[in-house]
Amino acid sequence: MGAESSGGRPSGAGIGRREVLKLGVGLALAGHRGPRALWAQEPQRTRPIPSSGEAVPVVGLGSARTFSDRWGGVETDALRQVLRLFHASGGRVFDTAPTYGGAETVSGRLAQELGVHRDLFFATKISTGGGVEAGLAQDRGSREAWGRDRIDLNQVHNLRGVDIHLPTLRDAKAAGRVRYIGITTSRIPQHDATEAVLAREEMDFVQLNYSLGERQAAERLLPLAQERGVGVVVNEPFNGGRLFGAVRGRGVPDWASEFDCHSWGQFFLKYILGHPAVTVVIPATGDPEHLVDNMGAGLGALPDQGQRRRMEEYFDAL
Repeated sequence: MGAESSGGRPSGAGIGRREVLKLGVGLALAGHRGPRALWAQEPQRTRPIPSSGEAVPVVGLGSARTFSDRWGGVETDALRQVLRLFHASGGRVFDTAPTYGGAETVSGRLAQELGVHRDLFFATKISTGGGVEAGLAQDRGSREAWGRDRIDLNQVHNLRGVDIHLPTLRDAKAAGRVRYIGITTSRIPQHDATEAVLAREEMDFVQLNYSLGERQAAERLLPLAQERGVGVVVNEPFNGGRLFGAVRGRGVPDWASEFDCHSWGQFFLKYILGHPAVTVVIPATGDPEHLVDNMGAGLGALPDQGQRRRMEEYFDAL
């Protein structure tokens, strides 16, 4: 998967800065420009892409299992509001794939309808077991779906055909059809293979699963990415919703306020962003209120090494 849904997250539970968040959602749903003003006082934290120095906001938006709705379905209006709020709150990195049901098509159509398709950092994937022509066809289809001549980041999905499709992406970059290239994984059993590719190939990004409940990437993959000067996109930040299940019925610890954390969603996202190797995290949601809460993780302080260790100890003791 390229991203992670906030499955198991109680709707509206634990959202910090409650009045601001409710106002932001309300204004967005009413079609006003309120959210942009709300975030103007404190812009989203950014980090540089190692290979270029270009700054991107640290909280992105994924689309797996959320934007897969068919166009005109009951969820389309909510997805429209999610994308509107994401852009208004300073979000830019949107991650999708041609194999996420209808996610790439639906998100592309919504982004064009809202007039934000050129503002967003469009990240997608080559996700096919076919050969070079199949990869090229997906590259064309992705650009058409988003009305774009150029993709910001294209990735070989879950290492599928990496020896075939990574050269295709290099050619696309040289031709100006893509700005950055990379690989993805979302499963621990693929970490050894991901490490091997990361060690031998030149690329701009690696996307991987990492969370408070699944920390294995910090052992070798994150340090290697730093060493190689490769940006890191983190998927599965809520560990398939299991993190919310683990803390159900509990309030966020008081000491989380030390790093401006006001909800469990922010707690889990700020833990990830506290690692210096991470460039952007891409939680997925189809819920506007959850989107606003997630974006709060890109505001204020982040936990330092000692605070992250305390977060681990707290979570492990649950």
